[in-house]
Amino acid sequence: MYTLDDFNLKGKTILARFDMNSPLDPKTREPIDITRIEKSLPTLKELSEKGAKTVVLIHQGSDIEYHNYASTRPHAKIISQLLGKPVDYIDDVCGPAARDKIKALKNGQILMLENVRFMAEEMTLFETKLNLSPKEQAKTQTVCKLTPLADLYLCDAFAAAHRCQPTLVGMEEVLPSAMGRLFEKEVTSLNQLLQNPKKPCIFILGGAKIQDAFLMIDSILKNNIADLVLATGLVAQVMLLAKGISLGKPSEDLIKKKNLESYIDQSRAILNTFTKQIKLPIDFAYSVSGERKEVKVSSLPINYTLMDLGKNTISEYKSIIKDAKTVFFNGPAGVFEKTETALGTKSILAAISKSSAFSVLGGGDSITAVNKYKLTDGFSYISTGGGALVRFLSGEELPVIKALKRSAKKFLCDR
Repeated sequence: MYTLDDFNLKGKTILARFDMNSPLDPKTREPIDITRIEKSLPTLKELSEKGAKTVVLIHQGSDIEYHNYASTRPHAKIISQLLGKPVDYIDDVCGPAARDKIKALKNGQILMLENVRFMAEEMTLFETKLNLSPKEQAKTQTVCKLTPLADLYLCDAFAAAHRCQPTLVGMEEVLPSAMGRLFEKEVTSLNQLLQNPKKPCIFILGGAKIQDAFLMIDSILKNNIADLVLATGLVAQVMLLAKGISLGKPSEDLIKKKNLESYIDQSRAILNTFTKQIKLPIDFAYSVSGERKEVKVSSLPINYTLMDLGKNTISEYKSIIKDAKTVFFNGPAGVFEKTETALGTKSILAAISKSSAFSVLGGGDSITAVNKYKLTDGFSYISTGGGALVRFLSGEELPVIKALKRSAKKFLCDR
């Protein structure tokens, strides 16, 4: 894959796809966590300083579709403030007004286009229902109307690299293409975790979105990437159910409500295969009228929802982290948003940050937690990826990486 080092950027018009998808304030519809925007700044700054004419394409809104989409105008304003230079914005993606703006760009200028997911072809439903190939996606409106105006396509959207959408995999079919600095850093750091991790290597997997954990857990253990998995959150609870341990009606009802029962059988198979490589909690915490209470696993079930690891488990996990040489963290250990059930997440993140191990953290909730406790400086690398990160670590070659590799074979760099 090409990087920015492979191209002369001065005077070139660059279609630059980033992932700045951010949690929004429900009232103002403006970003309340700008981590992904900040991570995109080094690439934007370099493009501007090297005299490129940069056209920024991003999406705002998740797979729930349309009703949670929002304008990218606030993103342009934030970037302008952070870079200390004007960033133009237009409420158009590929229409005549947007194309005229692109043609008028001068060296070093940056233009933010409107949310690409306002185009039907960029919606997840378009992707999942039609399953177009990259060559077919190169014939969609956004690609056909924007690429004739550009010299280069740049992808710095690692967090969206598991998506197969026109602005992510179609552009590479018709333009020389390169990774941005964030994408390059993500791939390099995650390859270090995957290909030659210093031992012992531990993965700490939790959170409520357990689909991510189960996508990678079999692969990392089978391929001897991880020596030990420390289970937390709903991952741990589902695995305990797989062992025949009743949690209590409130916790089990929550698992049913989230449609996670299918992972019980999957957990049973994993635990049978990797008996010694998976560590489960020995106690939990729950909340009663805002007060923290704890219960041993041997004393379950209880008529309260399990919301955090217990102190004995926290202590045991901290000792394991202390001796590790490589640590990967994905998913909070409990409901860290509540003071009485934040101890597990906060303690484990603090232990990793104090460790001398090579440490990687990923996932939106994990980033929110590490920012909350101001522990980011203690991690070797914090990945912007969620679904992309998980699929990368499970050994899957991501669609955007495939597209960038194809483009590198098809087009020569201009140096």
